[in-house]
Amino acid sequence: MDDIVKAAIKKWPNVPHCYGWLALDARGDWYLRDEPTQAAGPFPQVKGSRIEHDKFKEFIHRNYEHDERGAWFFQNGPQRVYLQLEAAPWVLGVRALGVPDGSYEVMTHTGLPVHEVRSSWLDEQGRLFLETEHGLGLVRSMDMDAAADAVGAEVWTPQEMAFADMPAHFGFVCQPAP
Repeated sequence: MDDIVKAAIKKWPNVPHCYGWLALDARGDWYLRDEPTQAAGPFPQVKGSRIEHDKFKEFIHRNYEHDERGAWFFQNGPQRVYLQLEAAPWVLGVRALGVPDGSYEVMTHTGLPVHEVRSSWLDEQGRLFLETEHGLGLVRSMDMDAAADAVGAEVWTPQEMAFADMPAHFGFVCQPAP
């Protein structure tokens, strides 16, 4: 967490939490969801405005955390902005390294390297999830070729699990509420 954010929390410790205004989709994109967007429908059916400003995304990435309930948030200065998750707290990029041992690089949507894939899972839609040292992440659709090669090479052996069971099993909340 940024030092400026920690200082703001100390200075204003009782700022109310915010819900519904920020979301993370299955591609690892952040969306702002103002009141009219929220009134128009639930996420991800109505996404809102995609955040494209690189410095703002980097700020979100550095201040992305979860609470004891498994609800993920962006600490925006003194305010905790809880976010809606389309699929998982992490969206993962996968890339074959092209070395003889069949190694793969996995990285979170926030740029954190993944050093350990503990398990792999397929939901009823055929989406691939990896449990890592950071928590559960959905493999981005654009990286499924590399991920399929890893599964084919038995680097990962996915088990099946209904998506509805994943939040409780892996300890995260998709739609946090006060």
